[in-house]
Amino acid sequence: MQHAELSRLAQETPLRVLLVNAGEPDSLTWSGLIQPLRLAARLVGPQRLHVDVRSPDKFAGESLRPWQLVLLVADEAEAGLRPANLRALAERCRSAPCWGGVGAGVLWLAETGVLNGARTALPWSLYPDADAIADQSTFSPHLFEIDGARLTCCGGAASLDFALTLVDILFGATVQAQVKEILCVDRVRGAEERQRVALQARFGTLQPKLTEAVTLMEANIEEPLSTDEIAQLVGISRRQLERLFKQYLGSLPSRYYLELRLQRARQLLRDTNSSIVQVGLMCGFSSGSHFSTAFGALFGNTPREERQRKLSE
Repeated sequence: MQHAELSRLAQETPLRVLLVNAGEPDSLTWSGLIQPLRLAARLVGPQRLHVDVRSPDKFAGESLRPWQLVLLVADEAEAGLRPANLRALAERCRSAPCWGGVGAGVLWLAETGVLNGARTALPWSLYPDADAIADQSTFSPHLFEIDGARLTCCGGAASLDFALTLVDILFGATVQAQVKEILCVDRVRGAEERQRVALQARFGTLQPKLTEAVTLMEANIEEPLSTDEIAQLVGISRRQLERLFKQYLGSLPSRYYLELRLQRARQLLRDTNSSIVQVGLMCGFSSGSHFSTAFGALFGNTPREERQRKLSE
């Protein structure tokens, strides 16, 4: 997948990254983001990467500087943490060539309207706080989104995956591999992976039929069930099932199921020595061409290219 705006930043010397921390300094959201970036800066040297940190108040009162990437970071959406000059803060963030938010910072930016029209990875726990702006925003259930110059991440453990992905795009797979080794990280989850804990935590009691349907999908990857079979097993009509998926997951059951199988296939290509044909069969694809076409449509590369990339790391 190409990220033209971020790739252009890699030509800056040094690349100046600003992290505006509006949350707790020991939160997982913050540490997962800053640690990989600081390690990358140490590996590539100050002539290639410089990482600055500011509080919202200090950033709002500071004269403009040539930061190329600015991220507003917070771990909670409590009113007491929200800067009074949020709109001015958002405008300052978007003055950089690439900018965005992590964790609750995503909600703050979305509330000002600067993320309208962009795919936005809003933390699932903040969905109830976003009702008023839901019609103007395109919220994604994914771990993070890179939509042109606008970057968003749901925070928590996903901050680590997001930061390592930025390192890969900006400085290459070798630097990313070195950072992963230092942090003892085996696998980096991609942007297309969903905030899967959200499904159980958000809908487990409120939407038991939806949770049950997804559980069935996850348990039947190698021999996929039909939408009608899933609806029958959970005790609702196909139309009711499709309505639940559309309302809460923004997808049809068949599409969601296909993405689950392809995500599993991608993991197997990266983490096992099974042949590409075997991986396809293990994920419910009896046709190699169908597997390759569907994989390419979701991830932007073929299963063979995915395997080769893993071998070259």
